[in-house]
Amino acid sequence: MLLSQAMDEFLLYLQIERNYSQNTLDSYEYDLQTLHDFLVRHKRSLELEDLIPSTIRRYIQEMVLKYKLKPRTMARKISCLKSLSQYCLKERFISVDFMAGIETPKHDSKLPVYMSLSEVQKLFRFLEQNQGRFALRNHLMFKLLPSTGMRRQELVDLTWQQVNFDNMTLKVFGKGKKERLLPLHPMVHELFKEYHDSLLSYQIHPEEPIFRNKNGVQLNARGLHKIFKETLLKAGLPPKRFSLHHMRHTFATLLLQENKENVDIRTLQELLGHESMATTSVYTHVDFEQKRKAIHSFKLEE
Repeated sequence: MLLSQAMDEFLLYLQIERNYSQNTLDSYEYDLQTLHDFLVRHKRSLELEDLIPSTIRRYIQEMVLKYKLKPRTMARKISCLKSLSQYCLKERFISVDFMAGIETPKHDSKLPVYMSLSEVQKLFRFLEQNQGRFALRNHLMFKLLPSTGMRRQELVDLTWQQVNFDNMTLKVFGKGKKERLLPLHPMVHELFKEYHDSLLSYQIHPEEPIFRNKNGVQLNARGLHKIFKETLLKAGLPPKRFSLHHMRHTFATLLLQENKENVDIRTLQELLGHESMATTSVYTHVDFEQKRKAIHSFKLEE
């Protein structure tokens, strides 16, 4: 069997049986394709059975030395290849694990980047004063992100049937199409209704997207990113400093810092839709970093 055939089978398995999102599938496909391109470039066999650990090590070496891939990126690629190898072993496409002995490179765990409370408030003040054509849409979008912790894809995928105006909740479909119910912050209640009432009747059909672009079609993640960067600039915040994912970090961090008596790590895990508690625990490190800064700034000596 050719490697390309195994890749296709593997991606189909992830899509159909594991129900992976399109974004995740695209990432897997890209990572697998870089290995395939490496084999073609170096005139190596494209037969799956001929793939061995030493070839994988040379691939990793080239990625790191020639293309300067960072440990975190390389770790993702290796994880992808390990998943492929395990799938091929399970399906008996191969008899030997071509990832045997390949270790994932260690990388420093960076504390998440997030907006401070004052920066969030500065963004909100701009949103509340803005009078542009899409001001109401943007106002709602960029208050929803830091007040719910939604992923950017979850936001653009929202349809009106996912909103319950009676109890003010959003039903969100996360990774693997897993559902979670998010309560809406009181500050967006009236805003959501105002936005709903500003749309044409066909635009608020239950299956219609909540957020549309200037052409009237569903807004995508790329478009949302562009709007976000433009909004940051107009609000007087550094657009290169923050990304949409940092809004998710902002939600989690501020929730723990500002309301820790009502929020535990388990609740935060459920709100963010994390499968593992270990993923959520990074935010406890952020809180600890604040404690460290407080201690270090405590002047006891003359």
